[in-house]
Amino acid sequence: MKKFNIYALVFAGAVTLTSCEDMFGSFLDKQPSSDLTKEDVLSDYTTLIYNHNDTYNFLLHGAQRINGSWLDAATDLAECAIGTSGTRTAFNVGNYYGSGAAAELVSIWESRYRAIRKCNTTIETLEADTDNKLRPSETALDVYVADKKKNIAEARFLRAYFYWEMFLRYGPVPLVTTTLDPNGDLLTDYSERPSTKSFLDYLVSEAKGCEADLLDYQGTGEVDKPTARAFYVRLMLYMASPRYASTTGVTWAQVVDAAEGFIRDFGGNFALYTEATGGVSAYNNAWLMTPYNDSNKEIIFFRNDAAIGWGGIYIDQPVGEGGQGGLCPSQNLIDMYDMADGSAPFATYDETGAPVYTNGKPTVNAASGYSDAKMWQNRDPRLASTVLYNGCQWGYTTTTKTNVIDVVYGHRDNPIGNQYSTPTGYYVRKYQPETILSSNHGGTARRLWKIFTYSELLLTYAEALNEVEGPTEKVCDLLDQVRHRGGITGNVADRMDLVTKDAMRNFIRKERTIELAFEEHRWWDVRRWNVAAKALGRDIYGVDVAADGTITRKVAQSRVWQDKFYVYPIPEEEVWKIGKDFQNEEWK
Repeated sequence: MKKFNIYALVFAGAVTLTSCEDMFGSFLDKQPSSDLTKEDVLSDYTTLIYNHNDTYNFLLHGAQRINGSWLDAATDLAECAIGTSGTRTAFNVGNYYGSGAAAELVSIWESRYRAIRKCNTTIETLEADTDNKLRPSETALDVYVADKKKNIAEARFLRAYFYWEMFLRYGPVPLVTTTLDPNGDLLTDYSERPSTKSFLDYLVSEAKGCEADLLDYQGTGEVDKPTARAFYVRLMLYMASPRYASTTGVTWAQVVDAAEGFIRDFGGNFALYTEATGGVSAYNNAWLMTPYNDSNKEIIFFRNDAAIGWGGIYIDQPVGEGGQGGLCPSQNLIDMYDMADGSAPFATYDETGAPVYTNGKPTVNAASGYSDAKMWQNRDPRLASTVLYNGCQWGYTTTTKTNVIDVVYGHRDNPIGNQYSTPTGYYVRKYQPETILSSNHGGTARRLWKIFTYSELLLTYAEALNEVEGPTEKVCDLLDQVRHRGGITGNVADRMDLVTKDAMRNFIRKERTIELAFEEHRWWDVRRWNVAAKALGRDIYGVDVAADGTITRKVAQSRVWQDKFYVYPIPEEEVWKIGKDFQNEEWK
């Protein structure tokens, strides 16, 4: 029988993207170990920890991850202009076997299990070292014992987190918690899929169980106590959500307790980032500034790679800047932003957080002062921080030092016949460091990928508290913290359209979508809310801009949805090895 390639003895795993010192100072030495044997790794403590630290390389970075596109380009928030991109050739047309999206549909299965094997190796080897024979001679016994416990706890967290990533995509998968012998029996512990409840209960137990042995707050990207607790809060959020609550039995009150527990125990370490520098808003800086160099206390856990240059962002840039429109925000997203004073531009919003459309247009709330003719004026400042729309200053020229986004047909960012021109009339600004555009695209910058943040935690707390108590003053205060940091002036409590639990629920979903746009939340949020059919099956809207400035709404792309898309199909290669019953029921 052919052995599982996911259990090949791999110790290097991912490509080493940056050195330990370049990223974090001293904690994470990701030295490649592809030339090492199993005995080399398991007999030397330093080498074993190199192997363990390399596991951090398996944390995903969402930028251009799916064959040049972002996962949010598969949602109602955006579209990718690149015709061969993974989201466009697979998800957007309902082709969940599309090879272009293999990085999301197939590779996740293989790479997560490879990372899990590395975690199991760390855990088993260190737990077996009861007589401390692996202790380096220069390391004191008490220091070694504490470090050993910490590394076991880190590996437990990472293993659980990788299983979580698989659950989101495939549902419960086999829980392999021992290092399988690639030359032995690989079927026994691999072919049984647990129930949803038992799988999620296992993740919760691991998130809670590893916390005590982790380090206190580090702010370096290393798994620490706040990281484990933030993971626990997110797990509870999902388990209480409509898609899972009847199976897990987790209540919204338990989510409230989890969020309050995080704030009580770790809140002193974290805060929303409020500093604007060099013309860049605090909201932009929240994902560009690092915790360790820039005192960004909003980030709880993140992946940070080496500084990038033009080559790291050009795919997502406007065509007039030399880009390819890899992530083009939709009008659907633009319509979710409130006015700058906090009022709603539209009359009604649905359970996905989006305005209700009639004949392709939402009904305007006349009291807000909104009009399609000036749709980008006086809006929530987070819009301008996230999206490049017609007239925005962006980019570099040798004469003026700045350029202006111009999507008029035939103009700079929408040239005739250019295959990369934006299909929606917009380009992305979020996660695009402006310093890279300086000196004729000669600049460099860091671009961390947020995994857990304080802003997300506040939104989770607000969502759960509203489900328990309704739109209380506390719920409004939590939302105001996030909105005011973004630049909105008005208070949520003053909104007369948010006095019921249902209305506030839709509003919170809108706020979560805006605040966390392009961070790989929307794809999963609409699933846990059980509204994916409505959110992901709707038309994607855009705009055309005429030379005189007239703005016309349009359908940029029609999407395809079937309820079986709530989960991905198990990769066919795995089903062939075990049998058709291993496949998700919806895909048999």
